Amino acid sequence: MVRYEYPLNESIRTMLRLEHLFDRLGQLIPRDTALDHHFALATLFEIMDVAGRADLKSDLLKDLERHKLEYQAFRGKHGVSEAALDAALARIDHAFNTLNALPGKAGAPLATNEFLMTIRSRISIPGGTCEFDLPAYYAWQQLDASRRRADLMQWIATVTPLAEAQSVLLGLLRDAGEPQRVVAKGGQYQQTLPPGKPFHLLRVRLDDSLGLVPEISGHRLIVSVRLMRPDGEGRMKPVTEDQSLELAICA
Repeated sequence: MVRYEYPLNESIRTMLRLEHLFDRLGQLIPRDTALDHHFALATLFEIMDVAGRADLKSDLLKDLERHKLEYQAFRGKHGVSEAALDAALARIDHAFNTLNALPGKAGAPLATNEFLMTIRSRISIPGGTCEFDLPAYYAWQQLDASRRRADLMQWIATVTPLAEAQSVLLGLLRDAGEPQRVVAKGGQYQQTLPPGKPFHLLRVRLDDSLGLVPEISGHRLIVSVRLMRPDGEGRMKPVTEDQSLELAICA
């Protein structure tokens, strides 16, 4: 099964992008080649671009605080596991405290690092980080992998609280969605959302053996999924037969 996710507001869109970047970063850093560490730096710069939004940190803190209050309301209710509730609240508290302790925006201290900012200014230029353009960077790439990795971990520490906060929030959101099996009649499925309740994320799972790709759209009132299949040249063609899929709408 292949899962696709679609954000229903800008806040979740930003968090999904950050999750994608942090996942890539986590895969690149343990590797040893200078090329992998080059792309780890490129990913860090992308994270800084996304995290540069002035209200991102405050929005994440507000969301964590809101979830904390919602979970505290379950205290003492019948059928609620106190151990599971305590574990969830501990994750929320830790994410809140570490992000709140971060001075300024995530990654802001890196903006004063002349070495990194020189690389950042040229990394989007095709071939802009060649050895003759950035000899200091080329020298850094010749260092032992463990030394490069130590530098990367030091730089990444300035955005780690952001990674934890978005991970906790997306985890809570995904847990709130109840998957249901639905049928896309003629390859299309549409569902009206009940008014007055904020929905944030649509999750779709498809059998990967079918070779289908969903085109998803949605907002606070309605969501729709149109199933497509690539032809021999990669062009997407709409599916006309009924297809089953798993869908969860997370609030």
